[in-house]
Amino acid sequence: MNQQPPSKSRNVGMARSMCWHCQSELTGEYFCERCVKIQPVSKDTDYFTCLGLPRRLTIDPAVLEANYYERSRTFHPDFYLNKTEAERAISLANAATLNTAYRTLKDPVQRAEYLLDLEAGAVKTIRTSPPDDLFEEILELQEMLDTYRAEPPASEQNQQLLARLQHKRESLERRQQELEQELPQLFAEWDALQDQTPEDDQSRLERDRVLKRMREILSNRTYIKNILNDLIDSIG
Repeated sequence: MNQQPPSKSRNVGMARSMCWHCQSELTGEYFCERCVKIQPVSKDTDYFTCLGLPRRLTIDPAVLEANYYERSRTFHPDFYLNKTEAERAISLANAATLNTAYRTLKDPVQRAEYLLDLEAGAVKTIRTSPPDDLFEEILELQEMLDTYRAEPPASEQNQQLLARLQHKRESLERRQQELEQELPQLFAEWDALQDQTPEDDQSRLERDRVLKRMREILSNRTYIKNILNDLIDSIG
C-alpha cells in the first residue's frame, strides 16, 4: 500500500525544536513544513494533548474516538511503507503512543489515575495498607482464606467457610461499586475548577481537596480489587 499521509496537520508536542532531517525550526506540527518529514511526538506530551483534548475528566466518548481515528490515519505505518527506515520507525512510535493514550483515556478509572499521575503523583504509590475502616475485616478475611486453603475441599468446615467467603466477596464488590459511584461527581468538580480563571487561593484549595479525595477512592479501590482477585482465585 503506497498512500500519502493526510495533509491536514494538527498541533501536538514534538520531541525536538528542530526537524531531525533538515534541521529547520519546527512549529509544533506533525510534519516539517520544509521537508514534509514526519516528526516524533515528544514523550513528554501528555495523553490529553496527544489526542487534542483539554485536561478534563469528563470526556465525550464520540469526540475521543473521532480524534483518535483522525490521528491514527496520520501516523498509521501503512502510509510509510515506501519511506525511509527513520520515517517508518517514527510512524510506529507515534502510533504506539497514540494507541496507549486512547486506551488510557477511554477508561474513566485509568483516565483519573493518569491525571493524578500528572497532577499529584502516581496513585499506586499512595497506599500500602488497607483502608482504615476495612482493616479488621481484611485481617479476618485473610485468616479465613488461610483456613479454607488448609481444609480438605469436601469437609463440612470448608463448605461453611466457602459460604462465608462468598458473602465477603459480595460485600467487597458492593464497597467497590460505592467507591466508583462517587467518581463522576468528583470528575465534574475537577472540570469546573479548571474553567475558573484566574486561579485564586480558594480554587487551589478546592483543587487539592478534589485530587486528595480521588486519590483516596482510587487507592482504596485498587486495594479492594487486589483482595477480590485473591479471593476469586481461591474460591472461584
